Amino acid sequence: MTKQSLIKGTIVLTIAALITRILGFANGIVLANIIGAEGMGLLMMAMPVTGLLITLTTLGLPVAISKLVAEAEVKQDHQRVKKILVISLTTTGVMGIVLMIGALIGAKALSSVFLTDQRAYYSLLAVIPIIPIIAVSSVLKGYFRGKQNMNPIGLSQVIEQVARIACIFFFVRWLLPYGIEFAAAGAVLSGIVGEAISLLYLLSAFKWLKQKRFKLRSGFTNHMSKGQGVLKDLLHTGLPTTGNGLIHSVTGVIQPILITQSLAIAGVGTALATQQFGVLMGFVLPLLMLPGFITHSMSIALIPAISEAKEKNAKGLIHKRTQQAVRVSLVVGMPCTIILFLFADQLTTIIYNSPEAAVLLKLMAPFHLLQYFRIPLQSVIIGLGRANIVMINDILASVARLGFIFFLASQPNFGIFGVCLGISASIILGTLLHFFTIAKLIGFSFKLADVVKVLLSAALMGYIGRFLFTFLSSEVSNEIFVLCTSLAVSLLIYLALLKCLNLLNFK
Repeated sequence: MTKQSLIKGTIVLTIAALITRILGFANGIVLANIIGAEGMGLLMMAMPVTGLLITLTTLGLPVAISKLVAEAEVKQDHQRVKKILVISLTTTGVMGIVLMIGALIGAKALSSVFLTDQRAYYSLLAVIPIIPIIAVSSVLKGYFRGKQNMNPIGLSQVIEQVARIACIFFFVRWLLPYGIEFAAAGAVLSGIVGEAISLLYLLSAFKWLKQKRFKLRSGFTNHMSKGQGVLKDLLHTGLPTTGNGLIHSVTGVIQPILITQSLAIAGVGTALATQQFGVLMGFVLPLLMLPGFITHSMSIALIPAISEAKEKNAKGLIHKRTQQAVRVSLVVGMPCTIILFLFADQLTTIIYNSPEAAVLLKLMAPFHLLQYFRIPLQSVIIGLGRANIVMINDILASVARLGFIFFLASQPNFGIFGVCLGISASIILGTLLHFFTIAKLIGFSFKLADVVKVLLSAALMGYIGRFLFTFLSSEVSNEIFVLCTSLAVSLLIYLALLKCLNLLNFK
C-alpha cells in the first residue's frame, strides 16, 4: 500500500472533495428548488440528531484508529494494526446495532423532545438505518488514513455522492405528492443508499490493498481477548473525540430549538422561524462551508502525519507540517471570504433564488475566515495526543455559541442576525483557543510577510473581480456567464500573484 505525504494526501482528498462538493452543491440547489426553504428546514432539523447517533456509534474511533495505525506503521507492527481493526469493528458494530434498535423504538420520543417541528419526524426515522453502515465505514476510513493512503477514501466519497444524486430525484419526486415532510425524508433515504454503496467499495478496497499481511477473520477471538491494551489506547484518543463530537451533536440538537424559541421571543412566528432557519442552515452555511473542503481534506491527512512525526520525536517535522497547514488555510480562506462577501447578492440569487440570504452571508463571511484555520489546528492538537484539550476548547466555544444565540436572537432588533453573530462569535473563540493551545504545546509562529502578501493579493483579486463584473454586466445580459467569468478571471489573477510571490511552495 503506497504511503502518501501530507501534501499529496491532501491533494487526493481535495480533488475528491471538490468533485463531491460540486455534485452535492448542484444537488442541493435542485433539492432546495423542489422542497423550498421550509423543506430544507425540516431536513436540517433531523440532521443534528443523526450526528448525535453517529457520534455515539463511532466513539471517536476513526480519529484514534488513524493515529494508532500511523504509529504502528513506524514500527512495522502489522499484528497491532490487526488488533486495532478487530477491536474497532467489534466495538462500533455492537454500538451501531444497539443504537439503531434503540432509535427505532424511541423515534417518537426523540422527535417530541428534539424536533421543534414534528413534521421532521419522518426525516429522523428515515436516517436511522445509516447507523450500522457508518459504524463499519468509519473504521475502514480510519485505517486508510493511518496508512496515509487517501485514494480509497477519496474515491468512496465520489461514489457515495454519485449514488446519492442518482437516487434523490426518484425518492424526492416519488414522495413529494404525499407532503413536504415525506419529500425531505426521501432526500435522507437517498443518502443512506449512497453510504451503503460507498461501504461496499471500501470493503473491496480493504480486501485488495492490505496485501495479505494479515487475515482479519484469522484469530479474531484471540485478538479480542488480548486486545485490552489496544482498546485502552483507542479510547484514550477516542473518548475525548467522542466528547467533542457529542458537544457538537448536542449543540446541533439544541441549536434549532434555541433558535426557533429565541425568534419566537423576538416575535417571529413558527412558520417564518422555520423558513429563516432553513435559509441560514440550508443556503448560507453551505456557501460558507463549500470552499472549506480543502482545509478539511488537509485536516484528515494531518492527524496521522503529526502522529507519525511525534512517534519519531521529529519536532522540526511537526513545526513544518503545522506551518504548511496554516499557510494552506490562509491561501484558501482569504480569497473565498472576499468572494463570498463581494458577490453575496449574485450567489444567493442565482444559486438559490433567495436574495434575502445575501445579507446573512455578508454578515458571516468575514468571521468564517477563522474556520479555515480552526479545523487544521484541531487536527494538530489531536495528532499531538491531546484530544482532551480539543474537547475542552470546543465545550467553551459551544456554550458561548448557545449563550450568544439566545441573548441576541431573542432581541427584536437582532432576530436571525443575532443567530449569525452568535455562530460567528463561537468560531472566533474556538479558533483562538486552538491557536493558544498549540503555541503552548510546541510553540508557534507565522510569517507576517506571508499574511500581508496573501491579503494584498486577495484584495486586488476582489477589486478586479468586481470591476470586471460591473463592466461585463453592462455588455452581456446573461448574469450567470458574467459571474462565472468574473470569478474565474479574478481567481486566475490571484493564483498568478501567489506564484510570483512564491506563496504556492508548500514544501
